[in-house]
Amino acid sequence: MFRLTQLLHEIVRPTPAGPRRDPPGPVVIWNLIRRCNLKCKHCYSISSDVDFPDELNTAQVFGVMDDLKAFRVPVLILSGGEPLLRPDIFDIAHRAKSMGFYVGLSSNGALIDERNIGRIADVGFDYVGISLDGIGAVHDAFRGKQGAFDASLKGVRLCRDTGVKVGLRFTMTMDNHHLLDDLLDLAEAEGVDKFYLSHLNYAGRGNKNRGDDAALEITRAKMEALFERAWGYVSRAEHMEIVTGNNDADGAFLNLWAQRRFPEAAEHLRAKLVQWGGNASGENVANIDNTGEVHPDTFWWSYSLGNVKQRRFSEIWQDVSDPLMRGLKARPRQVGGRCGVCRHFDICGGNTRVRALQLTGDPWAEDPGCYLSDAEIGAVDAAPRVPVTPFRGVRHEQPHRI
Repeated sequence: MFRLTQLLHEIVRPTPAGPRRDPPGPVVIWNLIRRCNLKCKHCYSISSDVDFPDELNTAQVFGVMDDLKAFRVPVLILSGGEPLLRPDIFDIAHRAKSMGFYVGLSSNGALIDERNIGRIADVGFDYVGISLDGIGAVHDAFRGKQGAFDASLKGVRLCRDTGVKVGLRFTMTMDNHHLLDDLLDLAEAEGVDKFYLSHLNYAGRGNKNRGDDAALEITRAKMEALFERAWGYVSRAEHMEIVTGNNDADGAFLNLWAQRRFPEAAEHLRAKLVQWGGNASGENVANIDNTGEVHPDTFWWSYSLGNVKQRRFSEIWQDVSDPLMRGLKARPRQVGGRCGVCRHFDICGGNTRVRALQLTGDPWAEDPGCYLSDAEIGAVDAAPRVPVTPFRGVRHEQPHRI
């Protein structure tokens, strides 16, 4: 995750820069259930409103939690599908909080209502993220259900009014990029705590629909506008946290923006960006899916590192006999193409490897989602960019080893 607001505060109140700092264990995004009440265009887990077999039961979840705690995992993000469809979600959440995890809930918000908001508040979730991919009918079209926007917005308001820290999540594509400002306005008007912009990643239905990925020039324009908006909040001391995800080129682009807007602070900001270090898949970010398969992050469901039913997560995560894990944990990663010659590699770490894999079959190729020019990355003589074209290969419904 790219913490834009936190980095912009370095312009106002700089703090000492140091070497890259890793958490004691990875942040774990845990897809506890694959069933979902909606059918979103960009769903990486290809969820639907049916029961899926072989999901972890409550006792198995608790056993994994014990191992995660012993492995010093600091954060659990409980996700799905729609996690509120899991009957034991509140038992799991209460136990996670009692064990000392930072616990987030990743929900579409449409099932948050007067019947369960009290239970959500009682858990004491550190954060509830609710996805909105447009206003009104645009969101409904993304989510595959009429009335989804109104239901999710109601969920946002119930969380806010009950004192639950809540934020909006927005996945930007060619179909909805024009609504970014409207959604930021909505976030302000509703008084939410955080706004998360996710770049489209090529997994699940997001892979099938990647022809809808925001074109590179549009991405640049929207990111620059987001930087200015976030800077406005910081300079006015307004409480609104802006974060982005799934395109670590955001860090390099922020540094280029700062060189123009705040040249006196650009060198310090670059040092803080290098300290951040960019993409952390397979290192500081992990995913466990509904059946117990472990993945380098939530967009690698086509690649399993092992299953927590057979081996402890802590053993799986440290096993570098797997070639993908060995490559992801290498510092620096051995990445080719434009990424391999990029002058900002120490900031972004080669960006998102799963996009390269989906387009080229090679997880170490350049990331086609990078929106910086050859001149900006210092690769004027680089080979032509790999074009982003609709995927026409095999799409796997279940996680498997490739």
